[in-house]
Amino acid sequence: MGARDKISFHLEKGQRLSRLLALRAAFTLAFAGTLAAATAYAESLPMERAIRLALSHSTTSLIAHADVQRAFASFHEARDAYIPQLVIGSGLGWTYGYPLSIEGSAPALVNAVTQSTVFNSSQKQFVNAAKTEWAVAELHDKDQRNAVIQDVALTYAELAKWESRLERLQREENEAKQMEYAVSERLQAGVDSAVDLNKGKLTVARVRLHRAEARGSSDVLRRHLSNLTGLPVSSIELVPDSIPGLPPMLAGDDLPAKAIASSPALIAADKHSLAESMRALAEHRAQYPSLDFSAQYARFSTFNNYTRYFPAGTFQRDNATIGFALKIPVFSPSQRARAASADAEALKAKKQAEASRNQLAEETLKLQRAAEQMEAARDVAQLEYQLAQSGLEAAQTRVESNTGTLHELSDARVQAAERYLLYQDTEFEYRRVRLNLLRATGEIEAWALPAAPSDHTPTAKKP
Repeated sequence: MGARDKISFHLEKGQRLSRLLALRAAFTLAFAGTLAAATAYAESLPMERAIRLALSHSTTSLIAHADVQRAFASFHEARDAYIPQLVIGSGLGWTYGYPLSIEGSAPALVNAVTQSTVFNSSQKQFVNAAKTEWAVAELHDKDQRNAVIQDVALTYAELAKWESRLERLQREENEAKQMEYAVSERLQAGVDSAVDLNKGKLTVARVRLHRAEARGSSDVLRRHLSNLTGLPVSSIELVPDSIPGLPPMLAGDDLPAKAIASSPALIAADKHSLAESMRALAEHRAQYPSLDFSAQYARFSTFNNYTRYFPAGTFQRDNATIGFALKIPVFSPSQRARAASADAEALKAKKQAEASRNQLAEETLKLQRAAEQMEAARDVAQLEYQLAQSGLEAAQTRVESNTGTLHELSDARVQAAERYLLYQDTEFEYRRVRLNLLRATGEIEAWALPAAPSDHTPTAKKP
């Protein structure tokens, strides 16, 4: 190719490049307009509001609240044994011969019975166990609350990642199509080969694949966030700037010890072990003497043959009994067997709590080391992306000054795109590990809801 041909070619290339840049700008503006129209009716949803909606809407949270109510009712059921219970009824019936009892009471027009526990060391331990299980249910509720916060935070951050990627991939697809068009023209002019055209098509296909992946992941995560918050899918508009920054990690922090001291799940396991020990003690104390209060009133009828078996003038229709019932267990093999079974359950709960403690310490240490590793990997990926972006800008400058080739620009653009995807994935994996670590150490609610870290109102107040 002569000097004149080279000058002509570079001029033609400059004109085509100008047309391609103008076309790219038009595509970008059209995409921005479409995106603005699609989100015009969307509802701005900061991450904190999404978390609060999920806490009030999540089915798992409602189940945990129901467990707290059940444990609270069980505690009152055990404690109210010391409150006299009153039952009023009637024992009407036909009598042949001597008036026999009906369900333990003599036939009567009106029958009132009240009874309660006065002293029972076994019942006292059952009350303590029920109260401890109530605290266990509240801890499980708190742990489930932290799980919901973690789920929403991860879903929100990952959805923000995919939506940001979709916007970038839209621009990259436009640029890849423009490059493919330019290579196709150069192929017709005899400058490039069919291999170069296939490389351009491969770049477009790769971008299309990444877009399909991003769109599919975004749709799934948006649906999941809709299920968590109760908002319609089409009305959710993320606010990426509302995602709070992660707290710094200090090298000397003993996070396993911190997790053991603050984990609601582990504290619940310890309290459950204590409740099982109380139940075992209660089963043993069931062999101790007990004292109950009892009272009964009955108004007898005149048609149940009472007057036949009582001396004349001694029968009275209104009768009452009040007193105490002392029970002294003497021999009960079945109760001893129940006590032995309760001892085994208490030992099992104790060993499970110890296993949970060891497992939590090990998992927290793994998360801490993984977070340190992912932080370093994120920094490496960020620097690699910055270098690739600098290379892309340099290639763009060379092309605009007619000192570089379109293939150099295409290769630099592909490399920058791949480095960006790697950096995004590494950044999110680092965030995932850190959120797992924040939940393990009991700090995730204070991080996600800094305005009110303890705004969780208990379902019921303790007496």
